[in-house]
Amino acid sequence: MQRSILLPVATRYLMPLLMIFSVFLLLRGHNEVGGGFVGGLVASSALMLFAIANSPQALRRLLPVSPVRLVSGGLVIALCSGLIPLFTGKEFMTGMWYPIEIPVIGKVGTPLLFDVGVYFLVIGIVIWIMLTFAREP
Repeated sequence: MQRSILLPVATRYLMPLLMIFSVFLLLRGHNEVGGGFVGGLVASSALMLFAIANSPQALRRLLPVSPVRLVSGGLVIALCSGLIPLFTGKEFMTGMWYPIEIPVIGKVGTPLLFDVGVYFLVIGIVIWIMLTFAREP
């Protein structure tokens, strides 16, 4: 099988742009269209493009943690976003915001924390599934 020369070079330039765009979608999602799910899909698409251009083993070396840990970490973060209001006497999953807006990000609160958990969960699930499919028999 002949490997493409163009795809790895294009991926080297596209991957950082797609990752930045995924973070943009993540941060904008709790106020507008976007969020953790869409941002996670864009990020996992960038990572899968890297795996297609190079190899699944190269993607495994690139990731600092395993996809299983991304999934479990995302679930824990999302759960924590729902538990935080319980400590203040409010109901589970009640939205709470930090009183001061952060200049570039805007309002920060439990909905953003939930989106971050979903972001990591989606990345982990998609990468886990695709790397399982890519496993050689």
